[in-house]
Amino acid sequence: MKKIHKSPSGGLSAKGRAHLNRTTGSNLKAPLSTGTNPRRVSFAARFGGMAGPMKNAKGEPTRKALALKKWGFSSPQAARNFASKNKKG
Repeated sequence: MKKIHKSPSGGLSAKGRAHLNRTTGSNLKAPLSTGTNPRRVSFAARFGGMAGPMKNAKGEPTRKALALKKWGFSSPQAARNFASKNKKG
C-alpha cells in the first residue's frame, strides 16, 4: 500500500479502500466507531487478540493502536470485552 492510501488517523483512507476494492475485487467498507454491528464485533474479536505493542520505539501509536481508536476502542482489552459481550452464538 502506498502512503497516500493509509489514513494518518488509522486504517485506510477512502482512496485506499477504493484502490484495494478495484485491484483485488474486495468490498472493504469504512470503519464503524459505534454500535454493535457484526462487522464491528468481528473487528473487535480479531484485534482484541492481536499481539504487538500499542506504541513504537519513538513513543508514537502503532498502526494497531490507530486502527483500534478508529473503530472506537481504547485498548485491545476493551475490544476483547466488547467482542465477548456482543458475539452471537
